[in-house]
Amino acid sequence: MNNVFVYCEIEGTTVAEVSQELLTKGRKLADELGVELHAVVAGTGIKGNVESQILPYGADKLFVFDGKDLFPYTSAPHTDILVNLFQEEKPQICLMGATVIGRDLGPRVSSSLTSGLTADCTQLEIGDFQDVKTKKEYKDLLYQIRPAFGGNIVATIVNPDHRPQMATVRSGVMQKALYEGKARGEVVYPDVDKYVSPEAYVVKVMDHHVEAARHNLKGASIVVSGGYGMGSREGFQMLFDLAKVLHAEVGASRAAVDAGFCDADRQIGQTGVTVHPKVYIACGISGQIQHIAGMQDSSIIISVNSDPDAPINRIADYVIVGTVEEVIPKLIKYYKKNSK
Repeated sequence: MNNVFVYCEIEGTTVAEVSQELLTKGRKLADELGVELHAVVAGTGIKGNVESQILPYGADKLFVFDGKDLFPYTSAPHTDILVNLFQEEKPQICLMGATVIGRDLGPRVSSSLTSGLTADCTQLEIGDFQDVKTKKEYKDLLYQIRPAFGGNIVATIVNPDHRPQMATVRSGVMQKALYEGKARGEVVYPDVDKYVSPEAYVVKVMDHHVEAARHNLKGASIVVSGGYGMGSREGFQMLFDLAKVLHAEVGASRAAVDAGFCDADRQIGQTGVTVHPKVYIACGISGQIQHIAGMQDSSIIISVNSDPDAPINRIADYVIVGTVEEVIPKLIKYYKKNSK
């Protein structure tokens, strides 16, 4: 009752990284609330293979649903599992990844339980709330924080009356870390047939293919990112040249992607990838809130911009005022000169 739940996604028998990130965050929320962290995972042939990928992140209890038709993922069986389990366990919070699966499963579970769901959260905190109309006080609610209205504001959303409070979070927004405290680590293997109706298996996946990532933007220690100020797809080539010298990865703002300067899988921001590099070099990026949400936790931020008043400069540790055509070739030249 009133515990924090994390739905863990899997690919085969491998737990998704976003789920481990949410377990880390869920552990912190559970500790703050004084409750337990529970995790749930469903798949085929996962018993004995997933426990070691979940329990080290602080789960007090792990529900492993192992059934022959639970992988590849289809909507109905996984919805049945979560809805029926939550009706039994009465969690106060449920977290899941803002992935293809999470965006399908989250609304189905939320609708079935008539609870609230906030998508693509960039922060999760615990706090109190007072209803302005009724003056009613609510304690220890989940603050679901995300940019809203086209990124013009940062909204803090609460769900005071309905449970569970549900939120989805993009991969990379939270940082995963093994739990250094002591969690119970209990594992249970429920009977899948008691939770899933036979009718739920009506959809069959005939073929399942996962394409490997073409880059390691999330794991890069240095990211060179470009915005609309790069001017063209050809202009972006300068960033690839700089990245090659620095052994970095190349990212882009949404404006640059929409303009066709860079491929969509390199987009950084609320609607793209979230990164936490040691060094983030922003070239020709104005610094809209959607982009900042995806890179603000970088250790060092360097801005290269012809506009000294660009919003990105407010959060940058170092600002180089100048055109990208002028500055980037010099960065390449002097790095090569001084790194020999």
